[in-house]
Amino acid sequence: MSKVKVTFSNKLTESDPLVNPVIIIGKLENLKQVPYDVIKAKLEPRVSEEVYQSALTCMQPSPTDVCSLYLNMATLAALPKRCARHNAPSHANFITKLVRSTCLGVDEYVVIVCERQDVLASACAVARAYPIYSRKTLKPASTSNGTGGGNSGAPTSATVRVEFVLVDGGKGEDAQTLSENDLLCLEEICISVRTVARIVDTPCSEMNVKDFTQEIQQVASELGVACSVVVGEELKEKGFGGIYGVGKAAIVPPALVTLSYTPPNATQTIAWVGKGIVYDTGGLSIKGKTAMPGMKRDCGGAAAILGAFRAAVKLGFSENLHAVFCLAENAVGPNSTRPDDILTLYSGRTVEINNTDAEGRLVLADGVAFAQKDLKANVILDMATLTGAQAIATGRYHAAVLTNREEWEEYCLQAGRTSGDLTFPIPFCPELHLPEFSSAFADMKNSDRGNAQSSCAGLFIFAQLGVDFPGSWIHVDMASPCHCGERATGYGVALLVTLFGQYSSQPFLQNMSSLSFDEVFDKFETCKKFKRS
Repeated sequence: MSKVKVTFSNKLTESDPLVNPVIIIGKLENLKQVPYDVIKAKLEPRVSEEVYQSALTCMQPSPTDVCSLYLNMATLAALPKRCARHNAPSHANFITKLVRSTCLGVDEYVVIVCERQDVLASACAVARAYPIYSRKTLKPASTSNGTGGGNSGAPTSATVRVEFVLVDGGKGEDAQTLSENDLLCLEEICISVRTVARIVDTPCSEMNVKDFTQEIQQVASELGVACSVVVGEELKEKGFGGIYGVGKAAIVPPALVTLSYTPPNATQTIAWVGKGIVYDTGGLSIKGKTAMPGMKRDCGGAAAILGAFRAAVKLGFSENLHAVFCLAENAVGPNSTRPDDILTLYSGRTVEINNTDAEGRLVLADGVAFAQKDLKANVILDMATLTGAQAIATGRYHAAVLTNREEWEEYCLQAGRTSGDLTFPIPFCPELHLPEFSSAFADMKNSDRGNAQSSCAGLFIFAQLGVDFPGSWIHVDMASPCHCGERATGYGVALLVTLFGQYSSQPFLQNMSSLSFDEVFDKFETCKKFKRS
């Protein structure tokens, strides 16, 4: 495992780039706002003011630009000048790429020059550049007699110090410094981001259902919250036919695990439901040899829910919050669910299986029905690496958002831009899309016919709540943003803590959120009254 520690500071400390490498990152207009007298603490005695100013003058980001100030030990990096309306103003994705390409993983500094609203996204971008999981072996350290030393295979430790310089973005306003509480928020959120990436990067041989359950229980112990586990045959007995049907062929049985945080003065209930397929072979509708590698990442939704739950509770969530984890390994074996089998889900609906590789919607169907029936949630959000079609519909960087409430589309779009975990809405149209699941033998089939695949997959989950569900349902399909190349990104943590920031006790997160919960829950009560009448 990597032992790189990431810390955050609201001021620049003096350091010598020859000893501790440094990269300074910001938009060009923001970098030009910072006098050399401020930035020299990271550069002297190696880089003079003349050299620094010359580098600033010659930089032409397209979309980014990088200039070595001193032997690749001091680097200046400019972010894109412009930001499209569906991108994050922080340019978080570029920050991660710049840090990965220039930093060495030793004791080093990353200086971020940005506006206050870009701090969270920038911090998370740096954090995800230092992944935790690794099984690489190191060469034995040589001793004086030429034999191997005692540190064979031991990972080296390093500290990356992220220091922020806040500017006003040319608005003529006073740039507020970050408080100690603000830095605490960043630290806890980024710990969760890196933990999520570690879980998603870990292969199923080390992160099966039991291992994932232990990760959840560790968080429950850390937070002091209630944790319930329904596993194996008990799932079948209690009616969780979707989770049981998907995972029953695996050596390690499937599980439904729930974390519940219930503060004393809470008046509302929110449930986050995560798809936790620890490995997806496709079942009997087996994937091909090129499609199966990487399917350890199919637990990305559940991992994100776990990380976000940890951060939200750590930072003082004010309402009831439940995290529901639908865990299974979609394996091939004598007990595998077959195409043509009919399962009964927790909602009571029957489902004819016509594709065992459309398993995520089955486990989530049980999870959201449980959130509605047992947890009585007003707002239900599910997050999943659900469809390969998501990458076609919304691309590599934007998760697809499907919701029954128009206002939540805007909330998610804004939270994505603020947090750096980008989102984009896809069509919500049950009357046109749900007929795709019609079956001659059961209430539904589990796989659609290729029409608006990401929307239809999400609607299968929503159907378990009923199309007249009076609450708010949000579905986040993050199959592609879950990873970048071979590495997990920790996607989802920053999005959720920002989206629900209004319920945090931390002003830093409250100011990040555009969500008006009074409006949301007023609509919920109105819908319930209308339904009763």
